[in-house]
Amino acid sequence: MKRFLHSDSFRYLLVVVAVVLLGVFFATLSHNASSPLTTAVGTVFSPLQRLSAAIADQLGDLPVAFASASRYKAENDELRGELEEYRRKLADYDEMKKKIDSYEELYGIKVDYQRLSTGEVQMKIAEEKGSPSGDVWFGGTNDPYNEAAKDGLLEAYEAQNAVHLLKPYYRDPDGYWYGIYQGILGFMVNKEELARLNLEAPKTWDDLLKPEYKGLIWLSNPNTAGTAKLVINTMVQMKGHDEAMKYLVELDKNIAQYTKSGSGPSKKVGPGECTIGIGFLHDGVYQILQGYDNIGLIIPEDGTSYEVGSTAIFEGAAHPNAAKLWIEFALSPDCVEQADDAGSYQFLVIDNAEMPAALAAFPELDPTKTIDYDFADAKENTSKYVEDYFNALKEAGAEADDRFKTE
Repeated sequence: MKRFLHSDSFRYLLVVVAVVLLGVFFATLSHNASSPLTTAVGTVFSPLQRLSAAIADQLGDLPVAFASASRYKAENDELRGELEEYRRKLADYDEMKKKIDSYEELYGIKVDYQRLSTGEVQMKIAEEKGSPSGDVWFGGTNDPYNEAAKDGLLEAYEAQNAVHLLKPYYRDPDGYWYGIYQGILGFMVNKEELARLNLEAPKTWDDLLKPEYKGLIWLSNPNTAGTAKLVINTMVQMKGHDEAMKYLVELDKNIAQYTKSGSGPSKKVGPGECTIGIGFLHDGVYQILQGYDNIGLIIPEDGTSYEVGSTAIFEGAAHPNAAKLWIEFALSPDCVEQADDAGSYQFLVIDNAEMPAALAAFPELDPTKTIDYDFADAKENTSKYVEDYFNALKEAGAEADDRFKTE
């Protein structure tokens, strides 16, 4: 646990593309004000002294839920201290912390959270089915959300603020998840390294198969990252299943590392450790604005897809009313307009909020330059396609090795 909490993934975390697991816990003065609330990760909060009238405004006559947190008491004081230290270290650049602070200030509901990749969240709630250790899932591409909904791991909720969503596919038709941003899948390249190697930047997905790129490309791990699952789905939808598997086997020959998180490759392009990173281009925007002006952003000319970063309520959540209010908050300007301050540069998906101003400097990032992504196919078949992918690698004699990172 200590090694995980103090790993590079935590120290250099950009939570905006990461996936966040939230534990939302609350009480009111009318309940026993002497009983502490303990979250799933062990941080103890005293009961609240107020509950914002906004809950009534947002949720109508829904009753306030009171829940005992005694079942989470197993976490010890040492773990609490480690997690509190980890939160302090992230405070200066953690986008999730800013959103949580706003939520707590607006509604008087205390929140604790844990940062996990989408694959980790999916595995965790599958193991905890019916009794999740958190209430809300926030962030990360929506293919794992679709899988979780199909498996009965998410709770449907008809959000009032969903009327502001710009397109029908920015939500699940039955209310199992809601979109909070859109991100374009593409390539991030280190222009200096390519020049040093006398190589041109790839322009298409097929260009990535060129032998001169061997050992220069990074992608994320499909076992842990929703971004990699989206890459697999995208290739299946663009090329057909069998050709996609052949393509991915060939691409594997040029991959130097499969990172745990989808944002992993973007963090290594600027320093030169990775020459070509596959991922969401808003992660590249963040790195450029951090001073890495040697990064180039590429939308593949032969087409690409996009993520709908999402949020959802876990089935069996202990605090469903606070979770529903989180969904309403996530679909509001109060939440999404923090993008520039928080270093979050995705395209917004609601009609009553302004896009991050920083995106104006990147006109090449056109969210309309994408394929007509088949969400229904992804919902039904993502797990199968990932399994087929690893089977194809195995059959080609390229089984998953130590390039596939899980930490």
